[in-house]
Amino acid sequence: MDQLGRFIQSGAKGILKKIRLYLIKKLVPHLDDRRNYHQEFASSTSFHGVHNIVQTQSKTRKVLWLFVVMGCFAIVIWQICSRFIYYFTWPTTTTVVVQYVENVQFPAVTFCNLNRFQAQAVSNLKIIFFIWNIVSGVLHNFSMENKYSQELNDFLLGNQNFSIKEFTKKNGFYLNSSTLLECDFFGNPCYPQDFEHVFTEYGNCFTFNHNDLAARRVSLSGRGLHLLFDVQQERFTDEPSLGYTDAGVTFDIHSPRELPHFDGLGLLTPVGMHAQVAIRQLKSIIQEYPWGECKPDKKLRYHRIYSTNGCLQECKARYIQDWCGCLPFILPGNGTECDLLKYYNCVYPAVYDIEMKGLCTVGTHNSTCPAPCEETDYPTTVTYSSFGGENAIKYYSVKLKKTPEYIRRNLVSIDIKYRDLSYKITQQQKALTISELLADVGGQLGLFCGASMITIIELLEYIFTNFCWMCIFLLLKAPEMPQWNNPSHNQATHKEKKKQIQEC
Repeated sequence: MDQLGRFIQSGAKGILKKIRLYLIKKLVPHLDDRRNYHQEFASSTSFHGVHNIVQTQSKTRKVLWLFVVMGCFAIVIWQICSRFIYYFTWPTTTTVVVQYVENVQFPAVTFCNLNRFQAQAVSNLKIIFFIWNIVSGVLHNFSMENKYSQELNDFLLGNQNFSIKEFTKKNGFYLNSSTLLECDFFGNPCYPQDFEHVFTEYGNCFTFNHNDLAARRVSLSGRGLHLLFDVQQERFTDEPSLGYTDAGVTFDIHSPRELPHFDGLGLLTPVGMHAQVAIRQLKSIIQEYPWGECKPDKKLRYHRIYSTNGCLQECKARYIQDWCGCLPFILPGNGTECDLLKYYNCVYPAVYDIEMKGLCTVGTHNSTCPAPCEETDYPTTVTYSSFGGENAIKYYSVKLKKTPEYIRRNLVSIDIKYRDLSYKITQQQKALTISELLADVGGQLGLFCGASMITIIELLEYIFTNFCWMCIFLLLKAPEMPQWNNPSHNQATHKEKKKQIQEC
């Protein structure tokens, strides 16, 4: 075993010596060669100013050029760091472009009567107004008053199979030839069947130019949709104690691919008034995070395009379905429809909990419903005038066989048209892209140091070569292999030391 250990150790020493000899002969340059390499690099590099430090004979000039090169290099480092810091603040700019076109798509318009129910159907059921507020509370904030609690409990106990959905659809506001007296779109007549029924917090509402129809376009400004409604105040009514005190028509102008969103944001036209609504189309384009707040991959299950309103409805529908085991009919989704007891005992508390805990939030990229990457809005300018002069009142009195007082108290005229054939695009853009950042860095390097990408490669090659030489020098200066691998040798050494101690 001792002989084997000595043989292995001598073999390892031999290999190490051969490696050292090879490194000395082949890879390690002589001192003069290394000096010449450094001199040649300093003289030929494209990094401006370095050759002036090396080649000049005057010490004053050497120091001067050294300060110039170091100063320019410091400025370059400062400028590059500042550009990178600015880039990682994710800056944006906003551009506004007005595009004029030959024709433009007309928006969808949803109309509702401010008096939600037929008077004869709710004359003995005042609680219906309160029930509908509970049902539509999933769309907008609604505070429940305790004074209605006992009356509501009594109604629920005696009407467990009552369907507020069917009741509202049957006994709410309706659209037919008696309530829609005139309808004209760009010179062509339109009819009640051109409107689509939709539930909102105002009960039965009706949408013109909904998404299921072919897109309607206009090719002339100043013309569009003309409507004349009869709100029939003696037939439709509401509950003033719940805040519904006005008479007239409320409407919302929105994209045909989106749902109407009232929640106190709809436009109002009172009875006896003529509203002239001038609209413009505004397209907003928002950058994805971290430059903006949108998420391009955010999709909705029951809506064709993403919108914050649609996202909020789907978010509330998910939570309510998980908590209550049913789905309010006014929200999108597939599930068992909630009955009145579920609305009162579970849905309303669930909606309150969602609002208080912030389970469905809107706005930032990390919220439940971030801002859409693309959105189309219709800013409006509304002017009002009294509906009909004396001659017009007489004309409609004869035509409708109604008194002038009835005309003033029930008729609502609305005209919606484009101000001009254009649309405005508001686009959020990256203030500094990757290519612009690289261009800035390259510009600073070129301006202060005359450097380029080739210069950087030269520097990397120079640093790598010196690093390899350093590693070789460290390897050549490594000590001999330790002897502790040979146990017999270690043991002998130990005995010799012990013998020397005893002799002493």
